[in-house]
Amino acid sequence: MEPSALAFLGAGLGAGLAVLGAGLGIGKIAGPAMEGTARQPEATNAIRTSMIIAAALIEGAALFALVICFILAGK
Repeated sequence: MEPSALAFLGAGLGAGLAVLGAGLGIGKIAGPAMEGTARQPEATNAIRTSMIIAAALIEGAALFALVICFILAGK
């Protein structure tokens, strides 16, 4: 097996794990946010703001991981 093939394999696995982790992370914050909104509808705006900030941080980390994987695949 060529070293470049292993780089592509590693990049593909890394990208998959990054996307999977981001999906799980957003799911873990979205569920409790919906429960909190259902229990206290008056706190919807505060809960939504916190959830969007957390989701943006998770997506940023996932995007960074994907960029690193694509850089590794190019080498």
